[in-house]
Amino acid sequence: MTTDAPARPGWRAARAAVLLAVFVCAACGLVYELALVALGSYLIGDAVGQASIVLGVMVFAMGVGALVAKPLQSRAAAAFAAIELTLALLGGLSVLGLYAAFAWLDLYGPALVGTAFVLGLLIGAEIPLLMVMLQRIRAQSAGSAVADLFAADYVGALLGGLAFPFLLMPVFGQLKGALVVGMVNAVAGLALVCTVFRRELSRRARLALGAGSVVVALCLGYAWITAADFELTARQQLYRDPVVHAERSRYQEIVLTRSVREVGHADTDLRLFLNGDLQFSSVDEYRYHESLVHPAMRGPRGEVLVLGAGDGLALREILPYPDVRRVTVVDLDPAVVRLARSEPQLRELNRNSFADPRVRVLNVDAFGWLRTASERFDVVVADLPDPDETATAKLYTVEFYALIRSVLADGGRLVVQSGSPYFAPRSYWSIERSVREAGFATVPYHVDVPSFGDWGFVLAAPGSTPPVLDLPADAPPLRFLTPEVLRAAATFPADRGRMDVPASTLLQPRVLEYARAEWRGY
Repeated sequence: MTTDAPARPGWRAARAAVLLAVFVCAACGLVYELALVALGSYLIGDAVGQASIVLGVMVFAMGVGALVAKPLQSRAAAAFAAIELTLALLGGLSVLGLYAAFAWLDLYGPALVGTAFVLGLLIGAEIPLLMVMLQRIRAQSAGSAVADLFAADYVGALLGGLAFPFLLMPVFGQLKGALVVGMVNAVAGLALVCTVFRRELSRRARLALGAGSVVVALCLGYAWITAADFELTARQQLYRDPVVHAERSRYQEIVLTRSVREVGHADTDLRLFLNGDLQFSSVDEYRYHESLVHPAMRGPRGEVLVLGAGDGLALREILPYPDVRRVTVVDLDPAVVRLARSEPQLRELNRNSFADPRVRVLNVDAFGWLRTASERFDVVVADLPDPDETATAKLYTVEFYALIRSVLADGGRLVVQSGSPYFAPRSYWSIERSVREAGFATVPYHVDVPSFGDWGFVLAAPGSTPPVLDLPADAPPLRFLTPEVLRAAATFPADRGRMDVPASTLLQPRVLEYARAEWRGY
């Protein structure tokens, strides 16, 4: 058993330098992991699945890396420096490389697994080498050395975990944030080896590390300079039409495209995408929004609550009713609302609806807000993103609809955009079942929206008597919806009739499973 032994002069400063390197390297390693998870969540949408793949593969690879590092312990300092340079280069370029694989090569899945494995392999080799380097400064018992290293490692991981969402993402974005971490990683590794352990490096090792440092610096520097152009080119590759606006908010990637004229239409086609999912096409969005809003406006409508719909298009359909006193819009992302207020063509499309004094906007989570809401509403319009992600699946559960029921006034109605009964029938009927189990009587209906295909909605009222599916007598002039179209919308073909599927709940989000399975391949 190894015991503490006399140390060389200046050992305290040298030991502190090693522990500082452990601290910084751990922070960088965790940021690489989080960057891969975040990128996959944005591009693929499956946050839990992406986290499971990345963390599982990286932890496995770290174990392999620890074993691979055993033969390198005789040259621990040089090996550690080489590993840090390699990790800095590959980790710094990981987001760029995976984005390219997604945009051009359609190889994102294999590329993610390969990247996670290589980064995990390099990260796993760090601790054994640092342990050897620490013991060369001052021999300690195994327990003391491990305690010191892991303490620095875990605290560094905390720093990386906090820095990624609160500093790197807001200030630099994903691509440049990874490059910054790569640079920090390289500097930390080289600084330790070239100061505390410089005497252990042969002349050949110094020349090799110097050349490697230049290569890494040039690669990361060039990537930094060209990052904006690369992102613009890669993003455009993902969309059919020219991108006229793109930003990454705290919650999602927001892209607005504008096309040349569509055949048979005089206007250009403005399209909004959130995390790559189409939200509307200006060519036919009126079909969707008229069908969503106007059936629910039959009856009392002084107070209206809109959940989602930060583009202002549902508002456009609500505001022409003069007896609407106030519309409360609850949309999590202020960036979407800001775009709807400022982009000229989008503002024209929504008729500058957010400028109406009757409109109140709350940029909060709808689920959390409903739990404490004390107001009552005559109409609730749930125009929320599809339940194909963990974050949105909770907005299609029995619990969520029960919260909506608690804020409905007597005689109030709820309408829910419910996906496609043709492409995703189990998802659609699970949503309808969830609304019913929350204490509503429902009327399912569907219409054709060319950009989406056959699209469905659920109109509901608390109690056992379903609402009447009809237009208000004083409905404004509409481009698509008529009483005849609405009556036909309540009829489903034999191959897409009602399905007996279970409801979705917080603890069993079945709609998430259905949506992912049914939309795969579309």
